Amino acid sequence: MTQVSTRRPRSPKAAAVLRRPIDQHLSADLFKALSDPTRLRLLACLAKCSRPCSVSEIAECCSVDLSVVSRHLALLERAGVVDASKQGRVVSYTVRYAHVSGMLRALADALDLCCPASCAPKKGGCCDAC
Repeated sequence: MTQVSTRRPRSPKAAAVLRRPIDQHLSADLFKALSDPTRLRLLACLAKCSRPCSVSEIAECCSVDLSVVSRHLALLERAGVVDASKQGRVVSYTVRYAHVSGMLRALADALDLCCPASCAPKKGGCCDAC
């Protein structure tokens, strides 16, 4: 069951200085990594493969130059979305399924905690009644 905040509404200025669970779950690196359509296509392709794939295999998903694919995958790795492993000259990537879904679930839970008490949550989560 989702907890609903009983806190009174605050001004944005007053809210900015408060520390809440949502602060630790909003990752600029994650959102930057997921903000590019090419990276999303590469991530989706890699996730659907359900196995480690080399850069050249992943590049086949999109009509993008191999060096560009490598840069996109490196950014996804820095954000914790994928893992890279190197065997000889071949770098393979895998999705960090549990890590990514855990980050997104934690963010969703933290957003639910911010829900105003005057907005009774229904089936779909916070603020469906507002």
